[in-house]
Amino acid sequence: MEKSSSRMIEITVISCEDLRVNRRQLVKKNAFVIVQTGSSRTTKMDKDGGSYPIWNERLVMELPMHARFINVEVQCKAFSGGNKLVGTARIPVSDFSGGYLPENYLSFLSYRLRDRNEERNGIINLSVKVIGPENKSRVTSFPRPRTRTEVLVDNKVSGGLVVGIPVPYSY
Repeated sequence: MEKSSSRMIEITVISCEDLRVNRRQLVKKNAFVIVQTGSSRTTKMDKDGGSYPIWNERLVMELPMHARFINVEVQCKAFSGGNKLVGTARIPVSDFSGGYLPENYLSFLSYRLRDRNEERNGIINLSVKVIGPENKSRVTSFPRPRTRTEVLVDNKVSGGLVVGIPVPYSY
């Protein structure tokens, strides 16, 4: 079996909050998002959302196995006819892939956007899911226990994960 050099991800660009042009004036309309993973995809324009646009647009893209970040750019159509950069965010792949996250886990994420001067300029909300089997070499660096632990709680058997054990405390 040939080892794949990429994996498929599903990114849903949900919305943005408090978008501004030049940190002073609110974005009035025509905002869109460009997502870059090695290739590039663009959402439709939100013509009415102003500085709080909503897309809820699902993009299925290839993510190279060596990729460490996804770049997201929010732009709006300028009066001159060109596009104006509103803000960018670099999303670490480790935020939604690898470690203890199960296959097809849907992560809801929000990131601060930065303008050309690295000043804060709004927030982007999105969800990301790796489609299909995870890269097994990443998961093996975080071994998962193979045995099942059952804990007796209030005379009932719990097969879940124990987060804490109550301990009596005297004042």
